[in-house]
Amino acid sequence: MCTRETVRRCDGARAWHAEAAQRRRRVRWCVRRCVGATVLCLVALSTGTLAQGNQTPNLGKAIAETEIAAWDISVLPDGTGLPSGSGTPEQGAKVFAVKCALCHGPEAKGGTAASLVGGRPLTDGIDTPKTIANFWAHATTLFDFTRRAMPWQAPRTLTNEEVYALTAYILSLNKIIGPTDVMNAQTLPNVRMPNRDGFIPRFPERMPN
Repeated sequence: MCTRETVRRCDGARAWHAEAAQRRRRVRWCVRRCVGATVLCLVALSTGTLAQGNQTPNLGKAIAETEIAAWDISVLPDGTGLPSGSGTPEQGAKVFAVKCALCHGPEAKGGTAASLVGGRPLTDGIDTPKTIANFWAHATTLFDFTRRAMPWQAPRTLTNEEVYALTAYILSLNKIIGPTDVMNAQTLPNVRMPNRDGFIPRFPERMPN
């Protein structure tokens, strides 16, 4: 015979199992409702709003070309992306003295930051420092880096003319261009860096001639 305690425990277990089964049914019902609602939304988007020409489901807004241009500042090796403007080594020397010499030292010979002039041949050994003269492949990407990252405490504060002038100054210091050469969107891609052929380009069709 079952004692009163056994009966009480059995009744409690049955009640617990009944409540658990009800909870499971509620969960399954909620899942079915959620899945059904999601499917209905996807069907509505695919057959309704999105099917009406080039309209969007009212999420965000189209970005204007002028807004994209403010962020699209990349310059490719062949000069694609170079802005208007120009600069000479003489102009660059003045900009360098004010905005760059604090880190790179007078005449770019080095300070708290690396020297931008000279450099031993890379064939001297694996520990040879890589510099603009002995390593950099394209003058156009020198412009890109300078405009994007310099001066380090205030990047993207240089004007296009200042960047052209600084690029011309650095190239002139390394005797890659003449002291009076003008750098702009037409002349800069034609500058041949000493180590240009030291790389295997991934996209040779985008390399300058």
